[in-house]
Amino acid sequence: MKVKCIALDLDRTTLNSQGGLSSRNKRAIQAAIDRAIHVVVASGRPAEALPAEITEIPGIRYAVVSNGASVWDLRKKERIQEYKLAPESVEQLLAVSAKAASDWGIEVAYEIPVNGTAYAQASYVEDPVRYGARAESIAYIQKTRRPVDDIQAFIQEHIRELDCMNIVVGERKKELWDKILEEVEDIYVTTSVKQLLEITHKDGGKASGMRFLLERLGIEAGQLLAFGDGDNDKELLKMAGLGIAVENAVPGCKEAADEITLSNDDDGVAVVLEQLLDQLGTG
Repeated sequence: MKVKCIALDLDRTTLNSQGGLSSRNKRAIQAAIDRAIHVVVASGRPAEALPAEITEIPGIRYAVVSNGASVWDLRKKERIQEYKLAPESVEQLLAVSAKAASDWGIEVAYEIPVNGTAYAQASYVEDPVRYGARAESIAYIQKTRRPVDDIQAFIQEHIRELDCMNIVVGERKKELWDKILEEVEDIYVTTSVKQLLEITHKDGGKASGMRFLLERLGIEAGQLLAFGDGDNDKELLKMAGLGIAVENAVPGCKEAADEITLSNDDDGVAVVLEQLLDQLGTG
């Protein structure tokens, strides 16, 4: 397999459990770039929430963000592709999730990106664990989300600008997921963490965003090497010429992968890239 492009999921894949980029992973990524391989971010994060230690690596130009709803040229700081949620879909999502929360006696919270910046319900930003987030995620959520007191009113204000919407629902995630698929049209639903439903236009998804970018770069899907850990990475790993799941990936992601590498805390990405670079020029 001739690898011309590498797609990197970030959280719990390329980044360690503390949300940092190890020196070994950084060296391997830079070495791949130095061999004229395109390295692309493929993340559920919005553009502004991408960590500087990734975006400042020389040669990383493109990012598939918001689970494929947007593709950005990081060098030009501009969006080159997007799929916006239909306003009718957003209205339906708010109505279905609010009714479910009332019927079940639970709290839900919302996150949305507007022009690459993530906004979230203030009570969720203040206390993410209350809504089911892991304690180790508190710093990341509070750093990357701008709190809004009346998030539903804010969503209505920006209803025609949304490329995705996340619903924080905790333990009732699967039940709400099923309800949303039954009652809301023209959407794609996925998840990367236990408390979150991540929703884009039906044409979204990381695989869709990468297909657009590969066509732009003149690269075939069979020349793509992709890494992931979550349910939102499954389609990306399947469409790649070689899909790699880290050891800490969820079962569905591992099933979608061609191979499994070491965990994110054991530099699984670097292990694969080092092997790849060793093989270049030998066949």
